[in-house]
Amino acid sequence: MARPDTAKTIAQAALWTGEIAPTTKEIIKLSILDWLCVGHAGRREPVGDVVRSMLGGEGGDQQAAVFGQTNHLPMRAAAMANGTISHALDYDDTHFAHIGHTSVGVLPAVFAVGQATNSSFDAMLEAAVIGSELAIRTGVWLGRDHYLAGWHQTATAGAFGAAAASGRLLKVTPDQMTHAMALLGTRSSGLRAQFGTMGKPWNAGIAASNGVEVALLARAGMMSDVSGLDGPQGFGITHGQTSWCDGFETFGSDWMFDAVQHKFHACCHGIHASLEALSILAPNRVARVDVHINPRWMSVCNKANPTTGLEAKFSYTQVIAMALAGYNTGALDVYTDALCHDADLMALREKIHVHGDGDVADSGAIVSVDGREARFDLADMVPLSQRREKLLRKAAGLVGQGVMAALQGALETHDLPVLTGFIAQD
Repeated sequence: MARPDTAKTIAQAALWTGEIAPTTKEIIKLSILDWLCVGHAGRREPVGDVVRSMLGGEGGDQQAAVFGQTNHLPMRAAAMANGTISHALDYDDTHFAHIGHTSVGVLPAVFAVGQATNSSFDAMLEAAVIGSELAIRTGVWLGRDHYLAGWHQTATAGAFGAAAASGRLLKVTPDQMTHAMALLGTRSSGLRAQFGTMGKPWNAGIAASNGVEVALLARAGMMSDVSGLDGPQGFGITHGQTSWCDGFETFGSDWMFDAVQHKFHACCHGIHASLEALSILAPNRVARVDVHINPRWMSVCNKANPTTGLEAKFSYTQVIAMALAGYNTGALDVYTDALCHDADLMALREKIHVHGDGDVADSGAIVSVDGREARFDLADMVPLSQRREKLLRKAAGLVGQGVMAALQGALETHDLPVLTGFIAQD
């Protein structure tokens, strides 16, 4: 069981003060650029229309920009909208220790609260790093059992990161931050059962919104049972957590966030290693393809017969068939209902066999094409310069070279109006 001071310990981590490594700052800037471009590209997805319509009808103070509309929304609503919209394409970053998506839960809260409180760029950047790091370490604390039970850690652990970032920008006290974290024991939510539907991106919006909400409530004076995370009926034990993680106590000694993975294929990150292994083999005609992946992905992205573009993003057979047929799996327009029913691709799917293999790492894959084998592991980190180059190409492909360069320049010069103005573009 966890120690009886979990909420206080997490709150102390959330309010950590110290020097953030320059490399970590550079990586968070890349994640912000990626998040902005992916959010902009996803602003016209149907789930965005649904969420904007609902939240816009509620009214309220115009505090923060929202992807896809010029009028602002209250900070909590903006966080929900932007979290949902930026995850709509499933093209945002991932962290394998966290077992979830980092930026789409934390950055919407940072930008919403940061705008509402007129925070500086430096304060928002710091909140983004601390929130992302805390979300990752919360995911480690909750562990694989939490994920395997069906919880979506983008939503559950992500809410803790959003609360940390929001609380810092709202300048809450240590006691208030403790109550905010304890309140998440009754507020944090989100299920993997929604994968392949509009409910999955909404999970990211839930994380961002819940984080803002508990920080606002705690600042306003709401109190909670501080054992709500580790008590006998608390969040930990009821959500699959089985042991204490000392990652909160060592917060700031190193940065797990630095291992964040940016996506270069527009599908579930669990499929990426197999695509990279396949590219090494560069096959032409194939009779049989065998894909060996960690068993945990079998229930995540192994939809054998997808019928919609959303389901295609969670289908090894469909995405690998598209790659074999020459489709660019980094392009957004190949994940369609029509291609799921394409006769040639359906025939290719029959040749692809996916196997759960406990000897394969979460981040790896082994692909065999007609007896030829290749391996790839996303955990083998590429140099930061190479990661930046690949991400800039991706960003330019999403928003255009000129816009990408302007956003990159704004991040380097700390020009918040340019960044928030970009969010608010219709």
